[in-house]
Amino acid sequence: MILVRALLLLGLFAWGAPASAQPDDGLRFGLTLGGISTVGIVVEAFDRHGSTEVNVGTFGFRDLSLSAVRRHYLGAATARPTVGLGLWSVIGFDVEEGERTAASLVLRAPVGVEWRPADRHALTFDINLNRGLLIRRADPSDDTPVSRRLIPLPGIAYRWWDGG
Repeated sequence: MILVRALLLLGLFAWGAPASAQPDDGLRFGLTLGGISTVGIVVEAFDRHGSTEVNVGTFGFRDLSLSAVRRHYLGAATARPTVGLGLWSVIGFDVEEGERTAASLVLRAPVGVEWRPADRHALTFDINLNRGLLIRRADPSDDTPVSRRLIPLPGIAYRWWDGG
């Protein structure tokens, strides 16, 4: 619980962080490994306060992982901390007889660092702190409640700015 409160406090400080080290309003694209999917693509739209990102990925090509996160960048250095908060959903498509499509909704809080080794390129290292909100299991008779504990998932992403 202390960790959750610390992350929320850090997020409040990040809200007013200067945007000088961010690109101007615009888009950034990227590839993700780990975290909320084995592999994925990310599109990030910047504004003067931070960014909003949408990530689409998969764990094994029999599911779809979709996440939307509001992210804030702290400071103006080449390597700078990032915090975010958003929602993540996974839908499983490998349905056998007697099963239904599995789905979940998770609260996602990525905390990490972004390193920009060159103009228009960045590497992001995150620990995604996740807490389940809703779950629909494939087995209709399985009514096990969703776990309420925080589940950390590490991930990395390579991102680049568009040419515009």
